[in-house]
Amino acid sequence: MTFDPQTIRIDGIYEQRQPGNFMLRVKVPAGTVSAEQAARIAEIADRFAGGAVHLTTRGSIELHWLKEEDLAEVWRMLAGVGLTTRGACGGAVRGVTCGPAAAPAFPLISSFAQLLHHHFTRNPHFEGLPKKFKIGVFADRTDGRHLIQDFGLVLADSADAAPCYDVWLAGGLGREPSAGFLFESAVPVERIIPLAEAVVRVYAAHTPKGKRLKHLLRETGRDELVRRVTEARGRDLPCGDTFGPLQFAAASPAGKSHLEAAVFAGELSTDELRDLAGIAREFAGGFMALTGGQNVIFRLADPARRDDAERALAAVGFGGTIREQQVAFRVCPGSHECRMGLAPTRDVALALVAAMGDEGLRRDWSISGCPNSCSQPQLAEVGIVTVKSIKGDDGERHPLFDLYRRGDADRLGTPALQGLTLDDLTAEIRRIG
Repeated sequence: MTFDPQTIRIDGIYEQRQPGNFMLRVKVPAGTVSAEQAARIAEIADRFAGGAVHLTTRGSIELHWLKEEDLAEVWRMLAGVGLTTRGACGGAVRGVTCGPAAAPAFPLISSFAQLLHHHFTRNPHFEGLPKKFKIGVFADRTDGRHLIQDFGLVLADSADAAPCYDVWLAGGLGREPSAGFLFESAVPVERIIPLAEAVVRVYAAHTPKGKRLKHLLRETGRDELVRRVTEARGRDLPCGDTFGPLQFAAASPAGKSHLEAAVFAGELSTDELRDLAGIAREFAGGFMALTGGQNVIFRLADPARRDDAERALAAVGFGGTIREQQVAFRVCPGSHECRMGLAPTRDVALALVAAMGDEGLRRDWSISGCPNSCSQPQLAEVGIVTVKSIKGDDGERHPLFDLYRRGDADRLGTPALQGLTLDDLTAEIRRIG
């Protein structure tokens, strides 16, 4: 079996650090996975991916170290539980992210995010794009994730009974971070899909290969981008005219209705994944949500059983008793698994957690193994970007880091210190907390 670039773009494959090994990203609708799907992914990982999975900051699951000859069987096994990798990498509308999973409005926004996911996935009109196109649906603006989407939706306050969303366009991170802008407020839900399609059409028609929508914004300016999208909307027919009546789950009551399992660096063994799937079956109606913080949230079917669920989590190693489970720290695979990685991010993160004090444990952290910023460091209270590696006197290569700080919730973090060695970085983390 031979893979050409188009196959790789559509089917979510990236070659890993060692030639002949592949990473496969599973597109999880709105980050919600069933216990059956989790068990199947664990089976795949045991057979083909070294017995581990990686949870991404967009609520997807990555399988690493696959061989080319095994990919067809992996796709078959995923399809058997309703999952796909199509469009999870490369120039396509990527998986639709959603959150916060603990928000009372999560059932409402999740049901809409899943509708968007299924509309754009396997749809050839939204593949073969200049680069990735990311959509996110959020209950509020608190974590800033709407700022880094090509098409970000934030649930709006509205007097209408039907949900409306504020629409943000042209955000993105990478080597040139750029916050999205508010395109339109309180857009009725039935008009979102036609608007999203219009934005994708403008992006595909006017953006050079290899560039995100933020590039088109820089080239044309906001007014011209808005004009082109408005023109592409045409009559802007409500999507209900095509898709039938739209119905969404209601928001759930606030309170102790959810439980979170902290997964350090998003790394899970297959045994751990199976254990979490078992907890989902027993306490959460058979489902769990993968969060932007690379953790797992269970929305409890019976909040009165919360104590039982907590004991079950603790019994399988997620009781929050170890230090790395007590801190919010997003971590990309780094040089452990990614060919772009310049630093062993999990090892660095563990060293920093060991160095920080109690104040540091209460902060929000992120480290990216390269300037692509997959772990979203510009959204963290303290973000770390590996910017390069240099050859030391010992003949080995050593990473250098930029440290980002974020203050304003409506803006991305900016570099506070640059070109730090690991020793410099550790000393700064001790100073911070």
